[in-house]
Amino acid sequence: MSFAERLKSLIGEESVSGFARRVDISEALIRKYLKGSEPSLAKANQIAMKANCSLEWLATGCGYLYRQAEVVDKIALYAAFSHLYGREPSETEAEKLTKMVTGYQYLRTHKKADGYLDIQGMATFLQLAKQDEPE
Repeated sequence: MSFAERLKSLIGEESVSGFARRVDISEALIRKYLKGSEPSLAKANQIAMKANCSLEWLATGCGYLYRQAEVVDKIALYAAFSHLYGREPSETEAEKLTKMVTGYQYLRTHKKADGYLDIQGMATFLQLAKQDEPE
């Protein structure tokens, strides 16, 4: 998969102009990358950081799509739940907890330029993360 294909995958259903604003790069430059031009390391890193993507995945296709900050340590999460409630979480509770912590971590690391939380970005991230889950 080429850089352009990975970028297109990262943009997903979001508009190119919306994605460009989110990563703070001109729409013209994003379109240039989508046509096959390769970004500098600095620009690729900027895209990765602002789109919550692993730079390794964006640049090479290897590794994880999302940065490790969004990977939930389920053992720690379930241990905390067990400590607080005196029991293991049910399968449904575990799924909801994982989704909640993932969403929280996304919001914590991705604020809009005006300082507000990026709820739409979180929703897109959670949808993409769900698609990446193994069956």
